[in-house]
Amino acid sequence: MRYLITGGLGFIGSNFVRYLLENYKEENNLITIVDYMGIGSNINNLKGLEGKYELINADIANKNIMKKLIENIDIIINFAAETHVDRSISNPEPFLHSNLIGVFNILEIIRESKRKNEIKLIHISTDEVYGDLFNSEADENFPLKPSSPYSAAKASADLFILSYNRTYDINAIILRPSNNYGYYQFPEKLIPKTIIKALNDQKIPLYGDGNQERQWTFVIDTCNAIYEISKKSNKYGEIYNVSSNDVVKNIEVVKKILKLLNKDEGLIEFVEDRPGHDKRYKTISEKIKKSINWYPKYNFEKGIELTVRWYVSNEWWWKPLINEKVLNKTPWKVKW
Repeated sequence: MRYLITGGLGFIGSNFVRYLLENYKEENNLITIVDYMGIGSNINNLKGLEGKYELINADIANKNIMKKLIENIDIIINFAAETHVDRSISNPEPFLHSNLIGVFNILEIIRESKRKNEIKLIHISTDEVYGDLFNSEADENFPLKPSSPYSAAKASADLFILSYNRTYDINAIILRPSNNYGYYQFPEKLIPKTIIKALNDQKIPLYGDGNQERQWTFVIDTCNAIYEISKKSNKYGEIYNVSSNDVVKNIEVVKKILKLLNKDEGLIEFVEDRPGHDKRYKTISEKIKKSINWYPKYNFEKGIELTVRWYVSNEWWWKPLINEKVLNKTPWKVKW
């Protein structure tokens, strides 16, 4: 199978490339990664796998380059996106460019291709397109109500993909993962930032009262879902939520990490909340479970233990990435 992995040097993208190469060697999959090497991209995410994939340093909005690459591809998995909600508040334009214009470009190339019917597009969206689910749980038919420029761009891309499936019969599937965590996650995110700051005995910022609830899914479970959909599902125009059963408050996440590291809860510092901060996400993933028999294998207790252990053992990976901006306590105020 010939895979084109966009955003393959990012967090979930690189974990998926590793998952594919380490678990399915016998398939002899050909993997091409397209990544424009922006914030969050890191060639070291794939250290040890050199020579097992082709890397193209390019923007998915570059139609000439993408057209040549897509000509001979069987499956496109689109991870390429700007993902940090805080940065989308201080500087929305890159989020529109990557999360919507880039997707539109891929859709247009597929539409114009003579091999249109042979190409499968799996688009990695987000549960944040549903907005704040304070008193609700969202299945795939739940109304979209994005709260940030990041999630608005992702929701717009989802709607474009659905329209291209219906109008042009493009073979596309949308996955909406909940909050992922695990290995190789850029240090600006809550869990790696907390681990790194705790290891350095620095204050750990929590927005507001820290009672925001997130549905945490270990990245390996998400990779498994993506792989199974790529192999088993030919029902195009479908959307699948991908989530665990673990809804945990941010403050409890931080306390759990501090306990695993034998650090004092006095390191927690409550800071000004960001604008439009959703209080709760909770999606229902029964559809993917029934469709392809996918179930998460890692609960939060196990996943966070593995994650903390990995960051403790891999300072070589995260230390070059940290700076004042990345570890800022209110990054939504910082101009990137």
